[in-house]
Order: sequence, then C-alpha cells, then structure tokens
Amino acid sequence: MTDALDADRETANGLEDLRFTVNGAARRVSVPPGKRLSRVLREDLGLPGTKVGCDAGDCGACTILLDGRQACACLVPAAQADGAEIRTVEGLAQDGALDRLQEAFLKHGAAQCGICTPGMLMAATDLLARCDRPTADEAMDALGGVLCRCTGYQKIVEAVLDAAGNGPAPPADADGTAAVGARLARLDGAAKLDGSEPYGADVWPADCLHLRVVRSPYAHATFTIGALDEVYARWPGLHRILTAADIPGQNGFGIYPTIKDQPVLADGRTLYRGDAVCALIGDAATIDALTDAELPIEWTEEPAVLDVHAALDPASPPLHPRLEEHNVLIRGRVRAGEAETALADSAHRAEGRFQTAFVEHAYIEPEAGYAVRVGDRVHVYACTQAPYMDLEEVANVLGFEQERVRIVPTACGGGFGGKLDVSLQPILAVAAWLTDRPVRCVYDRPDSMRSSTKRHPARIDAALGADEAGRLTALRLHADFDTGAYASWGPTVAGRVPVHATGPYRVPQVLATSAAIHTNAPPSGAFRGFGVPQGAIAVESLMDDLAERLEADPLELRLRNALRAGDRTATGQVIEHSVGMAACLEAVRPAWTDWRAEAEAANRAAEAEGSPTRRGVGVGCMWYGCGNTSMSNPSHMRVAVDRRGRITLYNGAVDIGQGTYTIMPQICAETLGVPVSEIRQVTGDTDATPDAGKTSASRQTFVSGRAVKEAAEALLAEIRRRANAGPDAAIRFEDGAILAIEDGVEKRIALADLPEGADGAVLEGFGRFDPPTTGLDADGQGVPYATYGFAAQIAEVEVDVELGTVTPIRLLAAHDVGRAVNPTLVEGQIHGGVAQGLGLALMEEYIPGRTENLHDYLIPTFGDMPTIECILIEDPEPEGPYGAKGIGEPALVPTAPAILGAIRHATGAVIREVPALPHRVLAAIEAARAGGR
Repeated sequence: MTDALDADRETANGLEDLRFTVNGAARRVSVPPGKRLSRVLREDLGLPGTKVGCDAGDCGACTILLDGRQACACLVPAAQADGAEIRTVEGLAQDGALDRLQEAFLKHGAAQCGICTPGMLMAATDLLARCDRPTADEAMDALGGVLCRCTGYQKIVEAVLDAAGNGPAPPADADGTAAVGARLARLDGAAKLDGSEPYGADVWPADCLHLRVVRSPYAHATFTIGALDEVYARWPGLHRILTAADIPGQNGFGIYPTIKDQPVLADGRTLYRGDAVCALIGDAATIDALTDAELPIEWTEEPAVLDVHAALDPASPPLHPRLEEHNVLIRGRVRAGEAETALADSAHRAEGRFQTAFVEHAYIEPEAGYAVRVGDRVHVYACTQAPYMDLEEVANVLGFEQERVRIVPTACGGGFGGKLDVSLQPILAVAAWLTDRPVRCVYDRPDSMRSSTKRHPARIDAALGADEAGRLTALRLHADFDTGAYASWGPTVAGRVPVHATGPYRVPQVLATSAAIHTNAPPSGAFRGFGVPQGAIAVESLMDDLAERLEADPLELRLRNALRAGDRTATGQVIEHSVGMAACLEAVRPAWTDWRAEAEAANRAAEAEGSPTRRGVGVGCMWYGCGNTSMSNPSHMRVAVDRRGRITLYNGAVDIGQGTYTIMPQICAETLGVPVSEIRQVTGDTDATPDAGKTSASRQTFVSGRAVKEAAEALLAEIRRRANAGPDAAIRFEDGAILAIEDGVEKRIALADLPEGADGAVLEGFGRFDPPTTGLDADGQGVPYATYGFAAQIAEVEVDVELGTVTPIRLLAAHDVGRAVNPTLVEGQIHGGVAQGLGLALMEEYIPGRTENLHDYLIPTFGDMPTIECILIEDPEPEGPYGAKGIGEPALVPTAPAILGAIRHATGAVIREVPALPHRVLAAIEAARAGGR
C-alpha cells in the first residue's frame, strides 16, 4: 500500500535534497520529502541500528535523538529533519568501546533479543542528558514509549540507574574463574548494543526484488484470480505475481510430517483472515504502492466457524474433510485410576469452567528475510527459531532434496514460539528460485499480527477433590483448544496439557482429556507453554477454592500436596530426581506470611477511610516438562580444534534472546577446563552447524547443553587417546599444541602435524543427547519427559473495587532450575516470563480484524510491571549438563494464577475468564458480594 506519510510532501520530481548531521558527521541525501526518517537512516544512510517494529509510533524501537530529544523516527518526515542534528545507536560507542550506558546494559543483562535495545538506549541517553541522577520512576517515565517483549523491563531500569550512579550494581560472581554458574555478560551482547547485530530486515543484496503477500480479508471465502495482463501493463516495476499454480513442490507446510495442511498460497479457498493468496514481486516502490484492490481477485465470502462450540456442531462447515471427527484435529488423554468415583467420594470438591483468549506473541521484530538462488541450491536468510525445521519445509515446498536448501538464521528479535512455524521462508525460496534473483520480504506490523500463530484460546471444565485432611484425591479435566484454521502445534498442545493437568501435585485418580478443534480463526501455535499456562489457571483456581472450603492457607495446601522425589505422576512416571516444588514453596513462605498480613492490614485501613482500593496476595505453582512430549528430541553439537589450538563450538541452538550463544560456550568451557573467552563460535547456519533442534519447549539448556558437554568430553577423550594418556590426565591448550599432563609427565600433541579438515579442524568431538522418554499408551501412561521445572510465585496486587482495575505491586518468583548456568540470564527469563504472564492475566486479547497493531493490542509497559524478586532453587538434574534444566516457559506459567489469586484475596472475586479486564473484574466482585463472600 502507498505510505501516506511517505507521499505527503513530494516535490515535482519527487525528490528533495536534505542535509543532516548524523552522529557528528554531515550527511546529504536526495529523497522524497515525506519519506520516513527511519527509512532514510536505514536505507539511504546505511544505519540499520534504528529498528522498525511498527511504523506507527507504538513500539518505540526506532527512537533516536533529534536535536537532542528523543523522537520516533518512523513518525518524522525526512524534510522535517532537514538541518537537524541526529544521533542514533551507532553514535553511542566511541572508538569501538561501549559507552557507560551500553556497558551497564551489558553487565545487567538488560538486552535479551536486542530488537528494542537501540530505542531503549536512545531514550535513556536523552534522560541522562537531562537528569544526572534519575529515580526509578523518572527512568520508567522517560523510557515508557519503548516496548520490550523479552525482559520485563526491570533490568533495563537497573542498568539506567547504574549508569547514572544512582542504582544497584549488578551482582558479582564469588568465583571469577568459573564458567558454569558465572554471571557472564552475554557474549553477543555488544553487537546488540552498538547497532551492528544484523536482523532479518537489516541486510539484503543490492539487486534484491521485493515481495509482498496478499492475504484474505475474510475468515472463510472462495476466490478466483482473473487475467493479470492489465496489472503488469499498469505497473512496469511489477516483476511477477505468484499464485498456487507456481509452487514447484508441495503447496503445503506444517509442523508434523503427516500434516502439511497450510498452503503457501491458497488455491481457491481461504480459511482465515490472513490466509496467503498470492505474492507480488517487483521493485520496492511498486510493491509499496500497488494495492490489493487493483488485483483481479473475485471473492465469495462463506459462512465462518468462529468458536469451538460452533465448530463441534455437525451442521457447521467441515474445514478439513480429511478429519475423522468433525472439525476435531486430535484428542489427548491421561487416565489414572477412577477419577469420577474418587470425586464422588471426596470430602471436598471444587469445580468450574474457565476460558482464555487468543494471545499474540507481539515480538517487536516482524518477520523478515531474503532468499537467493545459488546454482542448484536456494539459501534463505531469515529470523527463525528452528532452522532445520525450516530447511525441511522449504525443501518440501520447492520439491528439492534437503541438501539443496540452506537456512541462515539472522538475529531473532523475539520469538516465544511464534517463529517456530515457517512464515515467509517458503515463499521467498520459491520466488528466488523462479526469478533467479534475490528476493526480500519484510512484514509490516498488521501483516505480522494478521498472519502469525497465536496462543490457543481454551475452554476448560475441571473438578478437583480433596479429603478432610486436605490431601488431593482426584482430578477430572477437559480442555477444548481453538487450534484455528490449520494444525500448527495443535497436536502438541492437546498432548501436553493432559500430562500437566494435575499441576505439580500428587493426585492419585485422574482423568484429563483435551481436544484441538479447527475454526476459521488464525492458526494457534506454540506460545511459551504449549497450553500449560491455560491449564494452570484452571487448576490453581480450584486449589484456591479447596483452600476456602478447608479453611486452609492456600500456600500450605499446595505444600501439603506438592510433588516430591519418588512420587508417581498421573502418567505413571516416578520422578526420582530434581523435584524442587516443595523447596520453591518454602522459599516464598516467609514473604507470603508477611505480605498477606500487610495486605489485610492495608485493607482494614482502606475500609475505614472509605478508599475503594483493596490489596491481595496470591500464589501460583507450576511444573513443566522440558523438551518434546514422549518423542525423540535429540540435539547434536560439535567442538573442534584447529592447528593454532583455537577451540570452536559449532552451535546450532538458535538464540532468540534467552542466551544460548552464551550458555553453550559456558558449558563447553567448563568441560574443557578453559576460560570462556577461548571458545569461538559458529552459530545457526545449517551448512555449518549440526542440528541442535528447535529453540522451544525449554529444551536448549537441558538438551543442547548436554550435547555440548558430550561433544567436549568426546574431544577430550580423543586428545587423551592420541597422547596415550589416561582419563584423569589434565589437558592444556596452547598455541599450536595440546598438552596432556599425567603423573607430572607432559605429553605434547603438535597440531601442525595433524591432517586438516575442510574447515580447518585437526581434532574434533561430536555430542548427541536425546532425553530418555517413552511413548504414551491410550491412557497416557509412560514417561513423557526426562525432567521437569518447578516454580512457586506469589504476587501482590491492588484492586480498585469501583473501577475494576488491577495494579500489580510486587512479585516473588522461586524457580527450581536444576543448576543456573548463568544466573543473570535465568533472572532475565523469569522477568520476561512474568511480564507475559501478567499480560495473559490482565490485558492481552487478540481479536482478528480489530487488534492487529501495537496500539489496539496491549502488552505490558514499564508502568504495568511490579517489582520482581527471583529465588533460584538448584535441585540438580542428573541428566542435565552440570545439573541444569530449562527456564524459558516455566517462568510464565505460574504468574497469571498468582495474580488471579491475589485479586481473589483482595476482593473475594473469582476470575474464570482471562484477561481479567475491568468489566470482568467488576462482574466477579458483584458475584462474590451476591454470594456472601
């Protein structure tokens, strides 16, 4: 579409000479006067450090300093900046050295994926120029226009205050020589802070064509595409229009080998608002200006199935006739004992129906990348969480052997599961192959939100029983998940939720079932938890119900029933090790007692004063299986040494902000007994790195970390073999040689004497780890995961009982991580998970056609976040590297239950539908009052 801002002030020839001072240097450009300053900086001046997340002033990623004050560059017409002094993130570092603010961000772990970081730095630079010693409130106010989806904001504020000399220094390591357990600064952090890290939209070949996908405006429709001759004649810069007929291989993709149900380009029928119909390829100006209305597409809108209730009605349209059951993709089931009988016999019983909404990933970086044809191969450069999965999908769509496809991940500006499914990779590959030209695509924000996967909405019916002593007796739970138009990760959600249905508690009798159901909604995919957060909302609420019936403390009831080592789960698995649930609850218990007492005192005072505010404190617990459910989940790693004695880790575990490009070298260095600084890395590229599996399911630290350890140990074993040294021989790496020292005798391996491999390696070790799991039978019995994360979080909120607004005040999170390989990164994951859990609980609800931008779709900002304190419980997992297991998804799961429990404590209101928007909170308060609570 034509950009109205870009077209605002064009001169007769469409261009205007403009002069700026940029980062201290005089610059001159000839551009349309209305062109966005963000694009001038990125495209004309070669400064891609200024990021574009929305082009609407909503996200703040493009924040720069304009004549010394922060401004969103996407909202500034270039002509308005004529003669101005501009400073971008590239102008902060001097002589290759980060400035004090950037150093503080690095030390505090204030940058995760890094896509918002340039905007944060520029806003903070503006603040520090105006205020020598800002307070935390002043920092949050100054940075409030910049959104972050990863960090939870707290470490950003701490970094800004530290840079100003007015805040906490980052915690220091007790042992500065350690690798595993050290608070090592992110190894890829400097590039995120100085603007040099290349993201998908930042680099492309000079002769690139541009591609835009045309999408269905209807939830369900049929269509025909007429003759295109007139379109080509009217638009000479239009190179080609691709339709379904142009797909060389299979016109379908999907997560599972047997389910490739989502078309690259729809063939006459679309199943959701956002389905891809055709792709326009041409020069950038043409692709921007050519509107969908000018294309000869004739639409016939069809009846749409918009919720699971309608989808299950036999009279509704069948969306996928191949299914055995009407609009039901798959069902999940776990059964242990006789739950119905046990519930009927239980002294106490709680039950209810719970509903959750679509939730948007809202990563600040929209999907972006390019593809190029290289001989008989296609190379794709794009943001992704799963390069080898992308490779398989692209090869399938092209009809190629997999060896003819290369995937090179660019820096990933947030993912959270949303960049597990392929998006633009297949169509870019097809376009590059058919045109024999590099082809580039960058989704705008509405396109990203319209087309990408969402968190599954859920409708959950559950009942939980307990005996007179407060011991849980039985659970019955059924969850219907709206999996949208296509399968995506629906089978994973349907399988994972019944396994986790009991929460981290001993429940002897269980019947937990689920269904993933097709509708004409956007595909629901992976989003940090695979359905477990939705299930936790239900079960944790029922735990609070039982606590009321038993007149028991909610935390003590959970502690009484917490899983412990040696307990048997509902799938029949006996968990022998690393079960830190009770330790997490005990860690938060002192604060729980104090906060509850303080809240109740505050409420008595508020009531006496006639104030409408009430405070409450709630608790939420969780467990989460690390890795794939009951299926092979391997990771492969390689460690090599060259003739100079340099160590290289070939690390295919994609870093999407969680830190695998730092954690894996820490594990490698610990195993080899060398400083982390001696580990070089090759990352991501499918031509250069082994398959480390996808970055999801909280698996990389546990699975790939163990594979790194295995690879490093294999390298050491090879060195000892060549040196004819025993297993206890110490190994020392030197320039050009390796020493094996045994019983005081040095055995030297001269590396120059060894044959050199294609990439310069003379010695190498390979590691593979696949967690020991088993399949589940028809009743869900088996070993679905090798290990589980556990957590307890307590949250304090303030509720305005007249307005229904909820303000989180503080949160304490205790997480059993097995072993914290890097505590700073673990804390960052917890902070970010809490932020997303807060959004799930209180504000986030994606509505197709209505919330397709970051203005109407709300995510937490600086001002929405409570203060967060982390307690790291280290109950080592024997299968994990040095005892470690995952944290990415566990960080989010207990937050919403804790917040909802806090609302209940404050007001008596029981929230059964999230997000808990003010009108829902008020309705729940009224229901509680009517019920005598």
